[in-house]
Amino acid sequence: MCGIVGAVAQRNIVSVLIEGLRRLEYRGYDSCGVAVLGENGPRRARSVARVADLDEQVHEGHFDGITGIAHTRWATHGAPVTDNAHPIFSKDALALVHNGIIENYETLREMLRGKGYEFVSQTDTEVIAHLIHSVYRGDLFAAVREAIAQLHGAYAIAVLHKDQPHTVVGARQGSPLVVGLGNGENFLASDALALAGSTERFIFLEEGDVCELSLDGVRIVDRDGNEAQREVRQVAAYGGAVELGPYRHFMQKEIFEQPRAITDTIPQADSFDPSIFGEDAGKVFAEIDSLLILACGTSYYSGLTAKYWLESIAKIPTQVEIASEYRYRESVPNPKSLVVVISQSGETADTLAALKHAQSLGHKHTLAVCNVGTSAMVRQTELSFLTHAGREIGVASTKAFTTQLVALFVLAATLAKLRGHLSDEQEAGYLKQLRHLPAALNSVLALEPQIIAWSEEFSRKEHALFLGRGLHYPIALEGALKLKEISYIHAEAYPAGELKHGPLALVTEAMPVVTVAPNDALLEKLKSNIQEVRARGGELYVFADADTKIVNDEGLHVIRMPEHYGLLSPILHVVPLQLLAYHTACARGTDVDKPRNLAKSVTVE
Repeated sequence: MCGIVGAVAQRNIVSVLIEGLRRLEYRGYDSCGVAVLGENGPRRARSVARVADLDEQVHEGHFDGITGIAHTRWATHGAPVTDNAHPIFSKDALALVHNGIIENYETLREMLRGKGYEFVSQTDTEVIAHLIHSVYRGDLFAAVREAIAQLHGAYAIAVLHKDQPHTVVGARQGSPLVVGLGNGENFLASDALALAGSTERFIFLEEGDVCELSLDGVRIVDRDGNEAQREVRQVAAYGGAVELGPYRHFMQKEIFEQPRAITDTIPQADSFDPSIFGEDAGKVFAEIDSLLILACGTSYYSGLTAKYWLESIAKIPTQVEIASEYRYRESVPNPKSLVVVISQSGETADTLAALKHAQSLGHKHTLAVCNVGTSAMVRQTELSFLTHAGREIGVASTKAFTTQLVALFVLAATLAKLRGHLSDEQEAGYLKQLRHLPAALNSVLALEPQIIAWSEEFSRKEHALFLGRGLHYPIALEGALKLKEISYIHAEAYPAGELKHGPLALVTEAMPVVTVAPNDALLEKLKSNIQEVRARGGELYVFADADTKIVNDEGLHVIRMPEHYGLLSPILHVVPLQLLAYHTACARGTDVDKPRNLAKSVTVE
């Protein structure tokens, strides 16, 4: 979601700020802006177009400054218009950028109006700017600390003031912020990626931290006002901008990167050893009697798939909750349950909040499945498994999802082994299957031409149903999500057995029905569901394993999957659904990598 970049240097830092915003574009945004300190105070440029347009503005305006802040905004309070774009000013003296949501902004706004402050935006952010300005008495660091004590909600902020030309102050609560250390220059960002090329030395701020950047160094205090010494981490700079190569969009590229991403994610050990998850994992796994999985969106669907594996292989009770709902209901905590949080970025606000809530209820054993080793989620959990999907630019997750599935299958097999439910023969078989997955995925990717033909039909539809049974029901959910995310076609998924309990009323020849049909124990039941659709004139599109004996017929279109893959079949079956969504979106001419209203990293509730 929203991105922050800030810098204090002995050189013109405009190019650093703009390049930082470019590196954060993949997160999703509606507007962007930059402010630098000049002789007469802060000067800014803002745009409701792309960062490239902002770059043109600052170039034509000859922007120059050694202290500055920049932002990409995903709209929450107020429409994506220029007046609501960041940086937000107060009295032409103070400039501020903000990620997060301030819950008590209405009360603060009324109080500040009473003090004579005029509001020109609809944002909650403007409240923070005026609040800091109202308590400023020559020390920006002190003013920020005093102001944030009155804020309720989540924030990461970067602030500058015309009277302190070599200072940027940052603060965080519930939203990530990282300090970059340079030689005679220092930086601030919401993501270390933004500062690649400027520094490889980072401090990841903790909850409640306030920092002051100057040319000489960085000062940090914790939530209690005590001077804090945070660990300096060396994080190798990311390579240059990710190139598309022969692909039309990053989403397509990332779909085809899945064999490599899965290869990199599969542990190289010759057994399912708990040490894969951390030094103390063996001890932790011996103490637990159940799992609680917390996640959002696509990661939630990976958790639903994992529930089948964990209960069938490891015989361990597993509960899967939508993170954004979990913390707002009365639940019955079990201290012997392992809390598993899943996130591509490791900064998903709802999942982080759910993790914190679970810990407050007495859940001491936690594990993160995440793609970013330096993320807040990994730092806040006892154990972790890092997926190796690499950078995922497309908003609609693909390779992050399949690598999460690999991680969760490894977790299920590891727990099964420790609990005495996995024989040596089964362990060898699972390891062999995992290592053959990349080759099997390449065979699935070869189906792309057939899927393109289907996408031409889908592009003319406005609604679709997705069906799956058992282990593949969450895969149907993920397929429907992908289609709606990037093609804007309304799509819903159901367990196929639920058709006759309502959804069958929607079936007509205008409603395509996509069905995931592996050759498993539920195949014959699924065939009956297929006949229910056909009997009502529905148009079926079936991804069927080769030996299912489901064949093309009137109103029944079949693409044959190369092979049945047992318990790992969901990882293969989701890939053609990704391709179907992608090519349908291409046929409809939508913005595949940056779909409207969505963001890559959801850092607000």
